[in-house]
Amino acid sequence: MFEATEINIRNKRIGKGIKFSFLLMTVLLATPVLIILAVLIQKGGPMISWDFLFSDPTNGMTAGGIFPALIGTISLVIVALIASVPVGVAAAIYLSEYAKDNWLTRIINLAIINLAGVPSIVHALFGVGAFVLFFKFGTSILAASFTLAVMTLPVVIVATRESLQAVPYAFREACWNMGATRWQTIYKVVLPNAISGILTGVILEVSRTAGETAPIMFTGAAFFLPFLPQSVFDQSMALSLHLFVVSTQVPNVPEELPYGVALVLIGIVLLMNSISIAFRFYLRGKKKW
Repeated sequence: MFEATEINIRNKRIGKGIKFSFLLMTVLLATPVLIILAVLIQKGGPMISWDFLFSDPTNGMTAGGIFPALIGTISLVIVALIASVPVGVAAAIYLSEYAKDNWLTRIINLAIINLAGVPSIVHALFGVGAFVLFFKFGTSILAASFTLAVMTLPVVIVATRESLQAVPYAFREACWNMGATRWQTIYKVVLPNAISGILTGVILEVSRTAGETAPIMFTGAAFFLPFLPQSVFDQSMALSLHLFVVSTQVPNVPEELPYGVALVLIGIVLLMNSISIAFRFYLRGKKKW
């Protein structure tokens, strides 16, 4: 029978210590999130009702509901996804499957990294100059969504490129040996096996898009609109801006109102993310490797 030596006992003790350290770090990271959710549920939970969700703000936004802001946030997220995901996936496919390792590719990669580090207020100024003034979209859902799309492009590109590169190269070689073209290989084999990773980028984009305030404040979000937008060329309210307004700009707001708005905003993000994660797990289960 094997007898543990002093070295084995020490290594086992060190391994348990490292495992406990990682567990402690994970708990420390998760604790603030749980505390925030608990506070929002405790203070904002009493505000949640059908009337709060599906009625307009009243009495100078100190009463009533958040329906225009709710619809505006969903509209901004959907239009931003439509604008950014196809472009981001196409750019990632080029960088991963077609581009050679030369000075042009390195400049593109550097530009993507720098774009990810640009502050959101700078994206807001870019959106005003490019989409509001140059393309003459005006302050609208379209201008705000395009600004958010530009801001979140690096997330989609990086996540897609990493998932494409994770597909075994042998899959590509097998298709080429069967006479398939490069595009047929990408479309039929590489993309289906990388879709779960692409959805990771989409999940991160949804989270950031729904919570941004500065990029939409100057490009399309309104302080107060008691009606719903009729097209993407109209302004709309947004939950993130509405939360800022009722928390800092409107006097005599009930204490639970900002917490209720924040709880709904987080709820929307969690709902959209949950749908994407469930779809990602479904697609990941269909992989053959």
